[in-house]
Amino acid sequence: MDYEHEKVLKLVFPDECEEILNGDNAPEVIDYMFKLGSYKVDQLKKETNRLQEECKQNVEQTQELAVNNYKTFIQTAECSREIYQKFVETEQRVESLSTRLPEFTATCNKFLASSSNINSARRLNSLTLTRNAELLEILEIPQLMESCIREGRYEETLELAAYVQRIGNKHGGIPVIASIQTAVEAAWHTMLVQLLSQLRTDLQLPKCLQVVGYLRRMQAFTTAELKLKFLQIRTNWFKELLAKIPQDDAHVHLTKTIDATRVHLFNIITQYRAIFPEDEDTSSGMTTITSNLNAPDGNKIFQSWLHDRIVDFINTLEKDLASNEINSFDTILGQCMYFGLSFSRVGVDFRSLIAPVFIRVISLNFQNAIVKITQQFEQDIEQYTLINKVPIGINRTKSSDKSDNGNHPPESLLDFTPLAIYCNGVLTVFNELRLCAPIALAPTVTQVLEGSLENVCKNVLSFYRQEQQAFTPSEREYFIRFCSCFAYDLVPYLQRCIHFIFPPTTIASYLGINVLALQKHGLTYFRQKKILEPIERLLPDRIETVIRANVGTGVREREEQSSVPEGSSNETSISVETTTG
Repeated sequence: MDYEHEKVLKLVFPDECEEILNGDNAPEVIDYMFKLGSYKVDQLKKETNRLQEECKQNVEQTQELAVNNYKTFIQTAECSREIYQKFVETEQRVESLSTRLPEFTATCNKFLASSSNINSARRLNSLTLTRNAELLEILEIPQLMESCIREGRYEETLELAAYVQRIGNKHGGIPVIASIQTAVEAAWHTMLVQLLSQLRTDLQLPKCLQVVGYLRRMQAFTTAELKLKFLQIRTNWFKELLAKIPQDDAHVHLTKTIDATRVHLFNIITQYRAIFPEDEDTSSGMTTITSNLNAPDGNKIFQSWLHDRIVDFINTLEKDLASNEINSFDTILGQCMYFGLSFSRVGVDFRSLIAPVFIRVISLNFQNAIVKITQQFEQDIEQYTLINKVPIGINRTKSSDKSDNGNHPPESLLDFTPLAIYCNGVLTVFNELRLCAPIALAPTVTQVLEGSLENVCKNVLSFYRQEQQAFTPSEREYFIRFCSCFAYDLVPYLQRCIHFIFPPTTIASYLGINVLALQKHGLTYFRQKKILEPIERLLPDRIETVIRANVGTGVREREEQSSVPEGSSNETSISVETTTG
């Protein structure tokens, strides 16, 4: 472009001349400028409108083109952006590749160096593949052993453990074999715990022999330790069984405890002697629990354990008997004696340990009952009055003479309420005692009742001292009859009741003496002179006459009892027919 044209452009576009000249559309602008130079004035005036109209058409066409082809424009833009991003990514990867090429080269060199050992490793893998079945059997031993333990196949488990032990002795230095040994030892411990847990159940003898046989083959315990462990586990199971028995009712609890102890303890003893027969020779002659102190250790362990179990049973028996909830001692005593007798088959007859417990409890219950009856008499005599008490006469006394020798209370007691209530109470206690009356309690019962009668006599004397100043002649006569009824009717009758419960002939036969010697020593006989000493001067007859009469009664009783068949005297019922007036 010449200078003149450039000057014209600067004149027309003073600010944008350089941009136009340097732009891509410079030739078209110059051509258009030449064309404008050839226009006339009218054409130049119209050129502005034409350009505007053309610009408007171009804009409309552009808009129409954009609207009709907007998808193409969008796709073009997206393609352009995607192409741009891929070019950038490609450039980055090329740069990363150029950075890692040295490392790749070094890795290839290392692979070339290590590939030389591939052939030797391949041969080793081929050999391993040929031995795969054998290796798999060895590797699956722990899993197989756990499966056998879960299914209770202990025989196969013991064989696997022995096999692993042989392998470990030969190849214990191999890590795989060492890990298998560790896993087998863990499973071995699980089997031991499972076998011990089976001993905590109600096992029959064959199953118990089988379980202990497995424990012996495992060699986890020595013989002495196995004995201790067996007795310890079976004892824990036995105690848990006893603890489940309801303790709400002492009678039911004691009955079920006796049955459970007899059955299960006998089973444990039978199982122990079947499992450890080496102790049977030394314990077969055992007659007491603490005998044979020079026996072997195993036998001492068993005897000590058995002694503890019997002591636990005796303690439970004494505790329940002392709870005052036992309905009948004879039933419990029969069960206990059968229990002790059944254990004589295994050389442990402990009936001699049971008898003192019943004697203590029955004696204590009898003493407590007599004390309450005596206290009740004290209260009754304090509230008793002789006002409006008229002697009925002697007809009742005469009519009751026929029954004085029997087991019926004298009817004369009906005239004296405190004595009748006292007699009823004593007869109630005698009725309970008669069902289970140990002969060893005869002296105790006699002494306790004699002491009670002494207190009754003292209370009668105390009543007399308090009321004698106000006695009328009829009341004094009634009180004398009161004392006579106590001395001549009640005391001899209670003496006969004691002889009904404890026949002198039976006691004399046990002691190896005659009845006269028994009476001389005062066994089951009241010291009536001592009992009646406080009111001796109030009685119409002398006390010696009463004693002589009672001695004659005792002779008649001995003659009657000698004619009664053996064992029938204890079965005579002492009926409570006395009523309060």
